[in-house]
Amino acid sequence: MAYDTILVEQKGRVTWITLNRPAQMNAITHAMHDELQAAFDAFAADDDQWICVVTGAGEKAFCAGTDLKEAASSSTRHAYPKNGYAGLIERFDLNKPVIAAVNGLALGGGFEVALACDLIIASENARFGLPEPLVGAVALGGGLHRLARQIGLKKAMGYIFTGRQMSAADAEQMGLVNEVVPADQLEQAVHAWCEDMLRCAPISIRASKETVMSGLEAGGVEAAMKAQPNIPGFVEWTKAEDTREGPLAFAEKRKPNWKGR
Repeated sequence: MAYDTILVEQKGRVTWITLNRPAQMNAITHAMHDELQAAFDAFAADDDQWICVVTGAGEKAFCAGTDLKEAASSSTRHAYPKNGYAGLIERFDLNKPVIAAVNGLALGGGFEVALACDLIIASENARFGLPEPLVGAVALGGGLHRLARQIGLKKAMGYIFTGRQMSAADAEQMGLVNEVVPADQLEQAVHAWCEDMLRCAPISIRASKETVMSGLEAGGVEAAMKAQPNIPGFVEWTKAEDTREGPLAFAEKRKPNWKGR
């Protein structure tokens, strides 16, 4: 598929999706919503692609959220695609890992996209925030729920009620960001994370993600562990070829040949 507002590139087992409106700080338009939906659909359906990286073009912004100029010029509210804002924030059935490579500002819907990812690797100049109340809006793209769960209620309320921005260093200290690096080392750092993840069995990672996310909603560790054997990804892992390949490779003193099945 040809895209006008994003770039999609496959680098080995990793799909890179780049929001490509740098002059507009990668603000999301109606067209970009639909293109992101299609790109994430393609990644989810491709058994040969094991990791997705989401980033923004240029040096100033990962994503500044919704394109307010387009929104102001439209007489009707645009319906988000099937999986919600950016085709990602309501994609609850995606058990492959998604990394946000945040270069610069991640505000409003852009922050919500990053929050919906499994890992966040940020440049030193990255800043995060939900400024919606400053323009009379509410962060309804999952940001209110995810931020409170990821940094704690009181901290989250402080940012939600004021529209203040948090630095990359503060976000890392609160456990929101996995690593902060100089801006010119961001892509290199993301590649390093991907390489470490690719050493692991992809089916183990998918089962782990699904088990973690399911367990967070189970109401306690005991309930989560009791439900674990019935999680689809967990069941798939118990029967997978890669589950046998791991111990066999260890016994034969060789690198495992992961098939992703």
